[in-house]
Amino acid sequence: MSISLPNGATLKLATVYGSAIPITAASNANPAVLTAAAHGLANGDLVEATSGWSRINNRIFRVSLSAAGTFALEGLDSSNTVTYTPGGGVGSVRKITTLTQITQILETTSSGGEMGFTEVSLLENDFSTQLPTQASAQSIAISIADDPTLAGFIAVKAAAETRTPRALVVTLPNSSVILYNGIVSLDETPSLTKNSIMAVKSTFSLQGRPVRY
Repeated sequence: MSISLPNGATLKLATVYGSAIPITAASNANPAVLTAAAHGLANGDLVEATSGWSRINNRIFRVSLSAAGTFALEGLDSSNTVTYTPGGGVGSVRKITTLTQITQILETTSSGGEMGFTEVSLLENDFSTQLPTQASAQSIAISIADDPTLAGFIAVKAAAETRTPRALVVTLPNSSVILYNGIVSLDETPSLTKNSIMAVKSTFSLQGRPVRY
């Protein structure tokens, strides 16, 4: 059994990306190996994936097994040819080149992501069953101690104005990393509660499932 506290966790927002790197082939393997000429990626680089495979699209992955003309998406098992149609994984990736830490975070909370179910009740049965359908939309709310001069605040504000997906990298004290990709919004009006820290709220609306390493 392992019990952890979040104390010391850091959150970083992707602020600069490289140019899109075309993916000309994607293997059905564990891990999935992508073909891209002169990709220039190194092991450990973080990339945003755009792919014909919906399970990969709009997600952030870590590069592994980098070689001339190929690299792998660490932890991605694409060997199921029903889910990952052979030949359907072409697309592109963008390397995240700059991450800006969001400092003075008071707390983060997650909402959504709950699995939905449909009830099955057959005429000949005297009981009902249920089948899982899909998870609901998920978002992460970040409470930040108010200081509009901080680099992290400025980065969040800029991301909220563009409304384009950005990566959010959460590094836990045990060195585990959670990678999110979502659209940022920001309420710049600080809370005003007597004897409490003034805070603003940013919401991160996920555009794909998180990846954890």
